[in-house]
Amino acid sequence: MLYIQRDEEGKLVRVEAAEFAEMTGRLPADDQEIQAWYANLAMQSSLLQLKQSDLDMIRVLDDLITVLMTKGIIRITDLPPAAQSKLLSRNQAREALGGISRLIVDDDEDAGSGLI
Repeated sequence: MLYIQRDEEGKLVRVEAAEFAEMTGRLPADDQEIQAWYANLAMQSSLLQLKQSDLDMIRVLDDLITVLMTKGIIRITDLPPAAQSKLLSRNQAREALGGISRLIVDDDEDAGSGLI
């Protein structure tokens, strides 16, 4: 048996294996509503993981484009205007943070070193 909490609309908002103060009822573990709640929870976790992966990939692509431009393989003008605008905006934001960027430890660097 699992202990549950429902919101004002009757939707599950919390499921626990042990009783808790805010619980509003109980359901068997094999109940379809419980199974759907756990499936939704797993999907949300996967979406968060994918979102973080997207953020990591943005940094990789940003660095890759910078390297390609530095080596003269591509020019910023080779990119569509919208991409140019976004890259310039990101570069300006990174430069604005330049004074504190020394304090940020990059994942690729030695994380044990902490602040520089």
